[in-house]
Amino acid sequence: MLGADVVVEDHAVVGKQPTLGARSTASRDELPGLVVGDGARILAGAVVFAGSRLGRGVIVGDQACVRERCELGEEVVVGRGALVENDTTIGARTRIQANAYVTAYSTLEEDVFVAPGVVTTNDDFMGRTEARLAQMRGPTIRRGARVGGGAVLLPGIEIGEEAFVGAGAVVLADVPPRAVVVGNPARQIREVPESELLG
Repeated sequence: MLGADVVVEDHAVVGKQPTLGARSTASRDELPGLVVGDGARILAGAVVFAGSRLGRGVIVGDQACVRERCELGEEVVVGRGALVENDTTIGARTRIQANAYVTAYSTLEEDVFVAPGVVTTNDDFMGRTEARLAQMRGPTIRRGARVGGGAVLLPGIEIGEEAFVGAGAVVLADVPPRAVVVGNPARQIREVPESELLG
């Protein structure tokens, strides 16, 4: 279902049904139709799957992809070539920049910023053992947190509210609210100054 004033540009695909591999862990339940809120923009070559909901004013950039059972709040931006995997929730006004990868089973709250080339992960076992299925989950990125270009977030970690992850950081553990972390492995160097907080 497309809301009012929705734009779907050339070669975009909306409401695509997934094709799952024989060993995929994704749900095989029948999917409801795609719901796209008023004023949304699905740009050239983008693919948005069935069973997802895009809020008012969402932009899915050129050649970006939003998989099935995703919930995108109002005014979310998914940049060019970015991929949002299945069963992910993204809060209002969050921005995911070009070529970022948001893994399945992730939660991004409101006003999150994900820079270009960020990689998130959800499987500590990388496809081995059945034990992984009960533990598979992506990161949780709390309200107003920012993740710098090329950072890598390991499975199940939490980035606290208003935290700042520096470019290229490899985040192995939870990041406290307002913490600024950098490096590999990421370590805290200070707190986000009051002047940068959303309030």
